[in-house]
Amino acid sequence: MPELPEVETVRRVLEPHLQNRIITEVQIHNPQVIAAPSPEEFAEDVRGQKIAAFARRGKFLRLQFESGDHLTLHLRMTGCLTLAPCGTPCGKHMHLAFSLNDGNELRYEDVRRLGKFWYTESGDADTSGTENLGIEPFDAALSVQYLREKCGQSRKPAKQMLLDQSIVAGIGNIYSDEILFAARIRPDKPCRELSEDEFERLANTIPERIKFFIEKNAITFEEYTAAEGREYRNTPFFQVYGKAGRPCPICGGTLKRIVLGGRSSVFCPHCQQ
Repeated sequence: MPELPEVETVRRVLEPHLQNRIITEVQIHNPQVIAAPSPEEFAEDVRGQKIAAFARRGKFLRLQFESGDHLTLHLRMTGCLTLAPCGTPCGKHMHLAFSLNDGNELRYEDVRRLGKFWYTESGDADTSGTENLGIEPFDAALSVQYLREKCGQSRKPAKQMLLDQSIVAGIGNIYSDEILFAARIRPDKPCRELSEDEFERLANTIPERIKFFIEKNAITFEEYTAAEGREYRNTPFFQVYGKAGRPCPICGGTLKRIVLGGRSSVFCPHCQQ
C-alpha cells in the first residue's frame, strides 16, 4: 500500500506536468471511485478548472485549483496515477481520466477499486478525512513533548501509535517497522512505558527515515511513465519490513514477526529490546 514516500514520489513526478493545465473533460468509467459529490456533479465541477498546484497531505494527494476549490485523492492499496497523450491505449482498470488542454490526460487506474476522489468547493468542509490528520513527519512541531502529550499515557503499542494518522500523518505498516528498528524500540512496547530517550529517538527518527526513503524512491518522469506509476525503488533499502526469519542487518540475529492489532510487525529481539 502506498505510504507517504510513495505518494510524495507521485506528487513530485507529476506536479511539473500538471501545474497551470486546464481540465477540459472528465471521463468516469467507474462511478464507484467518486466519493463526493455525485459522479455527474463531480464531472461538471471539475471540468474547466485550472490546476494551481499538486499537493500531498499524509497519504492523500490534492489537486488545488486556481478557483480555490480542490480535489482530494487517496490511492489506497493499488491505485496509481499516470499521464499519457489523449487517445493512447489505456489499461482495463482505468476508472477515471481528466483530459488536459495540452493534449494529455491524467489517468487513474486501480485493480482493486478501493481508491477514492473527493471534490470540495472553496469554503466548504472537506469530507475526505484530511481534516482529522495529525502533523506531517517534517513538521517542526514533531517533538518529544508532542509525542508524549499524544500517547505518553496510552497502553497502545508503539507500532499502533505510529499507524495512528491523527498523531503523525503518512506512516503505514512498512515505514513504522523501519522507524522502530532504526529507533531501537520494540513494536509491542506500550507507549506509556517509553522512556524520554526513546521518545527523543522517535522524534528524530521519524523524519529522518521518511526523508531517506523519499530520496531512495526518486524517479524521473520518463521512468515513472514507462513503469505506469507502479515501480517503487526503495524496497532494496528496507532493513526489516517483510524480512522475518532473515538475519538482522545490525547484529545478525534472526528477525521475528508478530501481529499487533491485525497488522504484521517485523523486528529484531536483540536490537529492539
